[in-house]
Amino acid sequence: MSAMAKKAKNFKKSKTGAYVSMGTTAFGALSVYKQVKMARQDDDTLRLIDAAVSAAAIVTGLAILYRELKRLGDDDVLLG
Repeated sequence: MSAMAKKAKNFKKSKTGAYVSMGTTAFGALSVYKQVKMARQDDDTLRLIDAAVSAAAIVTGLAILYRELKRLGDDDVLLG
């Protein structure tokens, strides 16, 4: 494994990496919100279902990242 790949892997498992991933995942929620809005305007059930599935994936992703932060022993006030 190259040094750069090892650094990237360690960053993903760090508290900072988890926060960055949470921010990126949460930012995806904006895209889902726009998708829901357009689907409702167009009365497009299939797009609405796709948005719901995407929203569920975002919620699940955030829950996994939250669990990872707890596992890392983060003492942040937000995590309780």
